[in-house]
Amino acid sequence: MTVTKGESAQEGADDKGDMTGGGAPDDGYAPSERRLARERYRRARARRATAVAALSTLVTAALLYLVVVNAPGWPRTKETFFSAHYAREAFPKVLEGLWLNVRLLLICGVAVLVLGMLIAVARTLRGPVFFPLRVLAAAYTDFFRGLPLIINLMIVVLGVPALRLQGVTVDPVLLGGTALTLTYSAYVAEVFRAGIESIHPSQRAAARSLGLTNRQALRYVVLPQAVRRQVPPLLNDLVSLQKDTGLVSIGGAVDAVRAADIIVGRSLNYTPYIVAGLVFVALTIPMTRFTDWVTARMDRRRAQGGSL
Repeated sequence: MTVTKGESAQEGADDKGDMTGGGAPDDGYAPSERRLARERYRRARARRATAVAALSTLVTAALLYLVVVNAPGWPRTKETFFSAHYAREAFPKVLEGLWLNVRLLLICGVAVLVLGMLIAVARTLRGPVFFPLRVLAAAYTDFFRGLPLIINLMIVVLGVPALRLQGVTVDPVLLGGTALTLTYSAYVAEVFRAGIESIHPSQRAAARSLGLTNRQALRYVVLPQAVRRQVPPLLNDLVSLQKDTGLVSIGGAVDAVRAADIIVGRSLNYTPYIVAGLVFVALTIPMTRFTDWVTARMDRRRAQGGSL
């Protein structure tokens, strides 16, 4: 459907005619034929797009299904990875272990946010007196962002008990949570620092002109804006943390992954791994969709010129 310049002008006149001079709807308003035709066209185009998307999805799914089930090794793969018997056996045990992953997410998530904020603030402190603190904060973030998480977990979970220090826990859950906190706080610190540095210096200058100290300007003016701006990337880091809590199983902690591994070691069937993976996916999807919703909401407000 092609809309000419004259039709566009007429549509604008039709839309203006929808309102009276005082800005209130006219009680006797009736949409024009042109507007009704435009709305019908938009609805038809939306229905057509939905139908095409659904059809293409069904065709793609059918092709993938045919490729997989007709593969030479599919019967053996189905028995090894998609056994209904072992899935029923593994599901309650995996759910029981998942509670440990959820607790680690909640506790480590809070610790990561607090420690990451402290490191970010340390890196943005001004003045030569804070130079050593800035160097230590920068070294911390560089080291733990460069160190693979799996190696960090092995060092902390396996290395700390080997030291046999008095009063130091050897619980793999606590040690694994510590390793997760150390690694993710480095990533979160950089997210917070980017948010702090994105605040225009005029904001701090305006706060100082009102009589606030540097500390008060940071606390009441800079940090609130920085945190609001960085909510989407922070939520993404928490989604990644939720998945990586499964790595604490390398120290022997019985979480969802370890519960599946126990059944696999006994049965030599890998279906419990599939069950554990699907459980993690089911837990992650709501967080991911919430992150997308928050990101889209903030983008709309930014496009409309609203405050973040």
